[in-house]
Amino acid sequence: MKIHEYQGKELLKRYGVAVPRGFACFSVDEAVKAAEALGGPVWVVKAQIHAGGRGKGGGVKLARSVDEVRQRAGEILGMQLITHQTSPQGQKVRRLLVEEGADIKKELYIGLVVDRVTQRVTMMASSEGGMDIEEVAEHTPEKIHKVAVDPVVGLTDADADSLSRKIGIPEASLAQSRPILKGLYQAFWDTDASLAEINPLILTGDGRVIALDAKLNFDSNALFRHPELVALRDLDEEDPAEIEASRFDLAYIQLDGNIGCLVNGAGLAMATMDTIKLFGGEPANFLDVGGGATTDKVTEAFKIMLRNPELKAILVNIFGGIMKCDTIAEGVIAASKAVGLKVPLVVRMKGTNEDLGKKMLAESGLPIISADTMAEAAQKVVAAAAAA
Repeated sequence: MKIHEYQGKELLKRYGVAVPRGFACFSVDEAVKAAEALGGPVWVVKAQIHAGGRGKGGGVKLARSVDEVRQRAGEILGMQLITHQTSPQGQKVRRLLVEEGADIKKELYIGLVVDRVTQRVTMMASSEGGMDIEEVAEHTPEKIHKVAVDPVVGLTDADADSLSRKIGIPEASLAQSRPILKGLYQAFWDTDASLAEINPLILTGDGRVIALDAKLNFDSNALFRHPELVALRDLDEEDPAEIEASRFDLAYIQLDGNIGCLVNGAGLAMATMDTIKLFGGEPANFLDVGGGATTDKVTEAFKIMLRNPELKAILVNIFGGIMKCDTIAEGVIAASKAVGLKVPLVVRMKGTNEDLGKKMLAESGLPIISADTMAEAAQKVVAAAAAA
């Protein structure tokens, strides 16, 4: 789950992270009132969407008068903001953040992820803030410094100061950067975050260190422990199909292809998509129905996939371990009839009650295309999609 920048800053502020003064705004009038309340000669009007690259897309603008704040807010609010992290259609801006301006001397980067190799939370820091960290890692990896944090001890003062020095924070400003790095780590740990970034972390002309941006993503599997975070969820920023899928405990992610995938198990789902691509097709979605799929659950999964206007064919790929093949067959038959399936359907199932499941499909009277291997299933669904 993602939250907006202004929500992330409010959270980080509770952990001692220095952030600019600012107000979330939902209208142009609110933006003007925010600027008046903040005072000062310069303000920043920032679009609030769940995507990076907002500045390059025209979603972050300076204003040097209250009238200019009104103008900038009117330009950004309601626009379809297109960045490298949005769809080609962009994302509609429904919220703004109006902040006081800052005297930026240097832009830096601080981020936290879970490193699966060291099995520890790892803090990354770079002197190249304001840029895509992936680009820095690719072209100048020597400018990224890391520390794997001992979960028993946490991020120490020594580690925080060492990272600060390596990215160019002067000795006189270490007392300000230290609580920011330690606060970011503690916020990451306490909230079960999967990603936490400050990009840029700025050094001002008078030596202050401030978090000019905040990005936090949270592990959805841990949200039951954090109702206060769930309350921050902005459904306008999420795919309607993915929201609907979550209501039925389906793991669904919409993609750009035209072949729908219904699979049990995340690993098998990834392998299925890879196999479709291997044979020249493009998956329309990731969809894991899990090990306890019911007829109703499979029916809802079909309905969600069929809402995609680009869908040309569906591949059902099931390994019957905990989930029995005859249960999936029953669900596929019921779902196909319930939704009046019009696109080609390829089914491959292996495992518990495999023969019974195949018999049910064969006797259903539905035009289901059967396959025995993943390769055969992928070849058949790619051909069916091409012919549709």
